[in-house]
Amino acid sequence: MVKTGLYIFSNDLRLDDNPALRLAASEMDQLICCYIHDDFPSSEVRQGSVERSDHRKQFLHESLVALDSNLQNYGHRLVFQKQPLTDAAAELIRLYNVSYVYGSFNVGRHVNRQWDVLRKEHPTISFQQRHSHTIFKPEDLPFTVESLPFTFTKFRRQVEDLLVDFPAPTPKSLPPPPANLARENTVPSLCDITPGSYFTGGANIGWAHVNQYFNKGLASTYKTTRNGLDGMDYSTKFSPWLANGCLSVKSVIARLKLYERDFEQNESTYWIFFELLWREYFQWYAHRHKDRLFDFSGISLAKPQTSFYAERYQKWCHGNTPYPIINALMKQLNSTGYMSNRGRQLIASCFVHELNLDWRYGAAYLEQHLIDYDEASNWGNWQYLAGVGADPKGHRKFDLHKQTEIYDPDGEFVERWAGNQADSELDSVDATDWPV
Repeated sequence: MVKTGLYIFSNDLRLDDNPALRLAASEMDQLICCYIHDDFPSSEVRQGSVERSDHRKQFLHESLVALDSNLQNYGHRLVFQKQPLTDAAAELIRLYNVSYVYGSFNVGRHVNRQWDVLRKEHPTISFQQRHSHTIFKPEDLPFTVESLPFTFTKFRRQVEDLLVDFPAPTPKSLPPPPANLARENTVPSLCDITPGSYFTGGANIGWAHVNQYFNKGLASTYKTTRNGLDGMDYSTKFSPWLANGCLSVKSVIARLKLYERDFEQNESTYWIFFELLWREYFQWYAHRHKDRLFDFSGISLAKPQTSFYAERYQKWCHGNTPYPIINALMKQLNSTGYMSNRGRQLIASCFVHELNLDWRYGAAYLEQHLIDYDEASNWGNWQYLAGVGADPKGHRKFDLHKQTEIYDPDGEFVERWAGNQADSELDSVDATDWPV
């Protein structure tokens, strides 16, 4: 009997270092490669639209077009379905007599629920998933996922000296698609979307950026420049391609090690690895805590002393607060789909402390807009800043005036993004809704 497999791409939009795809290539006689666009938000906590921003849509579209182009070199086209994963996969299973389903593990709450439903509804089918979004596999860790260290520092000390596997090569070939595979479900055009982003999606573009970064020698100064607010060279900017799986984190580490061997190894090159370990920690943090990633009280026992004020929230979203640096950062995010790591810390601190808002609404807004949105990193970092996550100090409150003096001493960033063009008042009503 001909064995037909279904490969479901998700956070692994690449052919290299993709262990589940290599497994499918070695086991199947026929293979369907698909992407199922099930745009369901991570959290039910929302204010206003839940739709992805144009920047996120565009980057994903570019990444899918690039993946489709690379698959054509193997005689494949990427099948695109825009509906719930369970419905789309069930239809493909029925139409093409699929007996094996492959994919990468994902921390996403919604997508994992969908995979669980598929397994229950198709008990005779073999479901195979592999880890492709992390540096390590669970069996590589010196602890179980359930006993993940509470703090990043304890995690780092146990894993930073572990051997990182060399990334797996691209498959030499893929089993052909079924002869009767419908060709009409290809990646749709997004010609109406033309945002002014810094980034273009796709594995080839991602690799070009990585190589350019290292070829320019920027890794040697990363630690001293990483807190910049604007531009392309102050930090690595690998995150959009890592978040969407156009790049493998193990492949990036392999490129970093090559740079250290051939050019220079110093504190800055270590710090790039250090930041990738932070990303790794939040991946396992999400696997460990699952739904608690979205709880108001996070992984702590106490709820924050914050609430929801619609007017304050809207002013924060649109960069219309009494804080110029926050306004500039939010306008940059809305305009480009990107914000620096330093900026994300500042806008989260302001959201929780100055505005006294429920942190989940801030995390949900960034989920909509960030090109490099990664569920684990985004929600884990917001918990950290809100004092309900893995921060041993409880709360991280930044002095916005002092931070502005340090990172924008001449006011160039605030001026560029019109941070001073905003209301000076935070509220137009008092606590009893009487006009101020």
